[in-house]
Amino acid sequence: MAAGPSVTVRYFAGARAAAGRAEESAPAGLDRAGFVAELTSRHGDQLGRVLSAASFLVDGTVWHDRHAPLPAGATVDVLPPFAGG
Repeated sequence: MAAGPSVTVRYFAGARAAAGRAEESAPAGLDRAGFVAELTSRHGDQLGRVLSAASFLVDGTVWHDRHAPLPAGATVDVLPPFAGG
């Protein structure tokens, strides 16, 4: 990854297992499709499948607007669907 503004990505549950790590950095400024593509290119289709069903929190707020760019310095939590109730 090129140096520049970034975000912190934190993986939980099945996303952590698919990524093979708990945390990493990603470029800031990506929209949701770009963010998912970036992480899938790094870690493969297994993570891509998890990301397609995951919820994303940006600094604790649900990332509803798929076109909103990630602000530099943000923390993105990747939350896969959880079983149970």
